[in-house]
Amino acid sequence: MGITLYQQLAATLSEQIKSGTLKTGEKMPSLRTLKKEYGISMNTAIQTYLELESHGLIISRPKSGFFVTYNQRSLSVPSTSSPDGTYGPECVEALIAKVYGSLNEGSITRFSLGVPANDLLPIAKLNKELTTAMRTLDGSGTAYENIQGNAKLRRDIARFTYTWNGHLQGEDIVTTAGAMNALSFALMAITGKGDTIAVESPLYFGILQLAKSLGLKVIELPTHPVTGVELGALKKVTPKIKACILVSNFNNPLGSCMPEAHKKEVVEMLSKSGIPLIEDDLYGDVYFGSHRPKPCKAFDEEGSVLWIGSVSKTLAPGYRVGWIAPGKYKEKVIHQKLIHSVSSTTITQEAIANFLEKGRYENYLRKLRKQLHSNSLHYAQTISEHFPEKTRISHPQGGFMVWMELGKGIDTAELYDVAIRKGISIAPGRMFSLQDQFNNCMRLSYGLPWTEELQDKLKQLGQLAKQLASQG
Repeated sequence: MGITLYQQLAATLSEQIKSGTLKTGEKMPSLRTLKKEYGISMNTAIQTYLELESHGLIISRPKSGFFVTYNQRSLSVPSTSSPDGTYGPECVEALIAKVYGSLNEGSITRFSLGVPANDLLPIAKLNKELTTAMRTLDGSGTAYENIQGNAKLRRDIARFTYTWNGHLQGEDIVTTAGAMNALSFALMAITGKGDTIAVESPLYFGILQLAKSLGLKVIELPTHPVTGVELGALKKVTPKIKACILVSNFNNPLGSCMPEAHKKEVVEMLSKSGIPLIEDDLYGDVYFGSHRPKPCKAFDEEGSVLWIGSVSKTLAPGYRVGWIAPGKYKEKVIHQKLIHSVSSTTITQEAIANFLEKGRYENYLRKLRKQLHSNSLHYAQTISEHFPEKTRISHPQGGFMVWMELGKGIDTAELYDVAIRKGISIAPGRMFSLQDQFNNCMRLSYGLPWTEELQDKLKQLGQLAKQLASQG
């Protein structure tokens, strides 16, 4: 049987991709353009791209087109973590302070900051909503907001949960000053000093430091870089724990996303043992696939999942607008909010509510997802070409962060010290654990506009890592 026309064309485009003529992250010609340029039918054009996609050379992004994903040196994913309870010297707080104390200094390339850059945010539109809020609110927004939060915002948040088949109402939501504020209320509502909680490992350092400050004991669980927390390990510790915290969708910093079957099993397992689950779902809206991944909350039938969200990682980090759907712990969470903050910020809540109500959020998110997915592919390509041979990286299908595992001889805290002198900031892996692990790992943010200058900085970071590897 001879080679078909679409196979011939796919072979031609495949060669262009593998030779670098069409680069990783670059958008492919549209189907209409392909049809016109090669004088083929639309069906042949579609079959051509399906052939390339089946070989992992391109990927279809809904409403955006096809993009090159081929990576000549495809790097393995990092190892599944294996925390063993070994606690090192109390140096993590100093390392965190050092890394984040430099973020406002001069012209630094902030690979360490896990939020989208200002250039990616709809700042002009947000400014208009702030002006509208001041003009329409009682006292121009100087009055206290309702203790549970802006009613319009709560309604809009609940309505937006249709993207994952949620059935929440405005009354199910409590607004907060960002996600960390929600996490604080949740932990204080369901745990007490001396209690033990289970978490993924690695995990965002803010959560770990918060738990520590509340006098909680933390069990860090083995976590797979693709599928998230190891269910067997979680099951073993359930008799010991009072609560569990999971970042189920695009974990910070690992980028893992729990399969739906795992989420359902976790909810059933914990519910059966009477253990509440605090779910930090900050990154669920920033997905690269065809649909938003469901959170664990979607499988919660007893109200035992405290679901947390925010616009801090997607829309307006400084507005500090977050929320929690605490399920059966709602009154306890409202009590904690009353004690610790009385009210959320009136003006920013109203501004975000207006932004959501006008349908602007989903339109903006589509553009943001497209940019971030393209960035992630550019990072993968550049890292594969310019970092040491033993480098491993995560391949997140959403979120903002890539997790890197370097050779054992490279200490990323030392790499930070070297890189910051070159105007490059990274987040060393040791920050993301209370235990003595991840010293050869780091987190990089790809929430920055991809430019030649940024690519050069990433290449430079790779060269610095190579120099440390050679010294080791």
